[in-house]
Amino acid sequence: MRIDFAPLNTPLRRRLQTAAVLQFVFSFLALAPICILLFFYLLFTRFWLISVLYATWWFFDYDTPSRGGHKLPFLCGLKVWEYMRDYFPIQLVKTADLDPRSNYVLGFHPHGVLVAGAFTNFCSYATGFTRLYPGIQSYLLMLPLWFRAPFFRDYIMCAGLIPSDKVSASYPLSQRSGGNAVVVAVGGAPEALDAHPGTYNVVLAKKKGFVKMAMEHGAHLVPVFSFGENELFDQVENSRGTWLRRTQEWLQSVMGVALPLFHARGIFQYSFGLMPYRKPISTVVGRPIKVERKEKPTAEELDALHQVYMDELSGLFEAHKGSYGVDKDTHLNFV
Repeated sequence: MRIDFAPLNTPLRRRLQTAAVLQFVFSFLALAPICILLFFYLLFTRFWLISVLYATWWFFDYDTPSRGGHKLPFLCGLKVWEYMRDYFPIQLVKTADLDPRSNYVLGFHPHGVLVAGAFTNFCSYATGFTRLYPGIQSYLLMLPLWFRAPFFRDYIMCAGLIPSDKVSASYPLSQRSGGNAVVVAVGGAPEALDAHPGTYNVVLAKKKGFVKMAMEHGAHLVPVFSFGENELFDQVENSRGTWLRRTQEWLQSVMGVALPLFHARGIFQYSFGLMPYRKPISTVVGRPIKVERKEKPTAEELDALHQVYMDELSGLFEAHKGSYGVDKDTHLNFV
């Protein structure tokens, strides 16, 4: 196998971009288990008091993730996220205003492997979310599992991540003052297994929980499609029905997280590794779908609004696909 190394005279700017993405990939894949190991390791060293004090803090702070977390503007505005934005690059595309007097549920599609577009656009200020949507505070939902990791839970809450369980997701939407946007990667872990370059499979046909949540709180629905999200990695062929896909789906049902076998480039070479390719991501935020509050929507009302949402997402994709290199004969595939 021929290895294509990066040139030695690579500009410092590009090296900083690579370093920024490296820390993101490291945080996504390895930081949580390292934090857990560190917590228990310190208990058996002379620094045991650190873990004891943290456990005390954790006890009193246990409910914070379900109450909106503690997003820190300073962390969201760090220069490192601008370097990460420029690595791909990533842009946020606005198509309509969001009234800060209302709350919103933003459905993010597709999930991709590492949800890089969702994190950069909605957890950092690098692509101008606060400028494009003044008065709106965004919260990105993440599997509750990660909020059980000591130290790591605090780090991700500082970036505006909150658990994806119903109680936590509903908290920002229950604030009558408005101005809150909960971002849901609707396809979740199963959709990550479909994240192959050139594919546009959206796990949505039976996903209605986020629509019901929006109806219960009277939060307007906003479809979001992130062009390029599936182009960042190659993935081992795992078509539905194959033994690998069945194994991955079984592990996902047991562990709650998807295990896509992905690969792309390395840090100092372009031939193999877990660093994403430098492929552009354009996250297009659609127009809001007005939702009337109904605490106990009927199945028919839920189905009707879900269909409206799918139609709006499909329309958003069709209206913008030509601008981002998608063939005119390509359409969304709802699964």
